[in-house]
Amino acid sequence: MNCKENLKDDPQKKLQRGLDNRHVQLIALGGAIGTGLFMGSGKTISVAGPSIILVYAIIGCALYFVMRAMGELLLSNSQYRSLIDFSTDMLGPGIAFFVGWNYWLSWVVTGAADIIAIINYMHFWWPTLNPWIVVFACIGFFLILNLLAVKFFGELEFWFGLIKVVAILALIIVGFYMITTGFTSPSGTVASLSHVWNGGDIFPRGITGFFAGFQIAIFSFVGIEIAGTTAAEVKDPKKVLPKAINAIPVRIVLFYILSLAVIMSVTPWDQIVPDQSPFVSMFWLAGIPIAAGLVNFVVLTSAASSANSGIFSTSRMIYGLATQKGAPPILGKLSKYHVPANALFFSCLCILVGYTIASSSPSIISAFTIVTSISAIAFLFVWSVILISYIVYRRNHPHLHAESVYKMPGGTIVCGVVLVFFAFMLYLLTLEHDTLIALKYSIFWFIFLGIMYFIFIRKRISPKNK
Repeated sequence: MNCKENLKDDPQKKLQRGLDNRHVQLIALGGAIGTGLFMGSGKTISVAGPSIILVYAIIGCALYFVMRAMGELLLSNSQYRSLIDFSTDMLGPGIAFFVGWNYWLSWVVTGAADIIAIINYMHFWWPTLNPWIVVFACIGFFLILNLLAVKFFGELEFWFGLIKVVAILALIIVGFYMITTGFTSPSGTVASLSHVWNGGDIFPRGITGFFAGFQIAIFSFVGIEIAGTTAAEVKDPKKVLPKAINAIPVRIVLFYILSLAVIMSVTPWDQIVPDQSPFVSMFWLAGIPIAAGLVNFVVLTSAASSANSGIFSTSRMIYGLATQKGAPPILGKLSKYHVPANALFFSCLCILVGYTIASSSPSIISAFTIVTSISAIAFLFVWSVILISYIVYRRNHPHLHAESVYKMPGGTIVCGVVLVFFAFMLYLLTLEHDTLIALKYSIFWFIFLGIMYFIFIRKRISPKNK
C-alpha cells in the first residue's frame, strides 16, 4: 500500500487540485466551528457551568498540536496527499485501514448528527414538519453538489463558513452591547460578566461536572482536521496549510471562548436549557424573537456545512482506501468531474441508515449525544494515529524533520502528553450512560473492522506493500 506508487498513475484519474487559499481558510474555519458548538453547548454549559470555557480551551490546545503534527507530516513528503498516505508509510497498511474506515465512520455518524440538528432547527419554524422530508432534501442536495467539480464544494463551504463567522462576530458584538448597557431580560436578569465567574465559583458542578463537559465538548471540534484532508485538492499546500493551521488558536479563542462567555453573561449558566441551542435561546430570553430566527438560520447553515463537509470527507477517504485495496475497487472510480461518485453514493446511503437508527431514540438530544459520542471516539482514534505517526516519523526520518520549515512545537514530548489526554477522554466517556452506550458500540465496530481486515483485506494489500 505504497502511496508513491499510487500517485504515479494517470493524472486524469486523480483528484484535481481545485481548491484555492480562500476556500481552504474558510473550510478550516468552518471545521473549527462545528454543530457541537451550536447544538451541544447548551448541555455542556448545564453540566459544567462556567468551567466549560476552560474545557474548550484545553481541548482546543490539544487539537492544535494534533494539527501541527499533521501539517509537518503532510509537508514532509510532496507525495503525501492525506492522512492515509503518511499513516501507511509510518505505521503500515493495517493501521491505515483502521484509520480510513474510522474516519469514514466518524463523518457518517457526524452527518447523521448534523441532520438531527437540521431537523431540530427546522422545527423552530415548522414544528409539525415531517423529518423525512428534511432528511431526503438534505442528502439529495449535498449529493448533487458533491457530484460536481470540487470547486463547487469549496465555494459553498466558503459561503457557509462566512455566514458562521459573521454570525458569531455579530453575536459577540451584540452580547457585549447588552452587557455594557446593563440589558435586562423579561425574567429580570441583568446582563453582566459577573455571571461567567459565578461569584468566584467557576466549578459549580464540582470536578465531576467539569469532566462531564469534556464528553460533549470534544464533538464540537470534530472536523478541525479537515483542512489537512483537503491537501490532495489544494493548489499550493505548502503555503495554504500552515496558514490555515496557524490560525486555529485565534479561532478557538474568538469563536468558542468569547461566544460562550457572552452567552453566559447575558443568560446565566443555570438558566440555560440543555435541550435547546443557547445561541437561539439567548435572543429569546432577551426578548428579540426576530434575531432568534436569524440565529436559528445561522446554526442551521452550520449543521448543513458540517454535513456537506462530512459527505466530502467520507467520499475522499473511501476513494483513498479503494485505490489502496482497503475498500471495494468500485468505490475508487472517479467521474468525469474527477470526483469519487460511487464513494459519494455509498457514504450518503450510510448517513441515511445512520439517521434511521439514531431517530429511534425517544429524545432528540439523547440521539444527538449518542451519535456524537460515537463520532468523537472514532475521531480520538484518528487523532491519536496522527500523533503516533508523527512519533514514528521523528524516529525514522530525523533528516526530514531537520529540513522541515513547519516543525511541530514541543515535538514527541507534546505528542505523548496529548495521547495521555486522549486516553483520559475515553475514560470520561465511561462515566455517563449515553456516552457509555456509544463506547460499547465503538468497541463492536473495532472488532468488526478487525475481522474484515484479517479475512478479506490483509492478503490483498500485503503484496502491494512489500
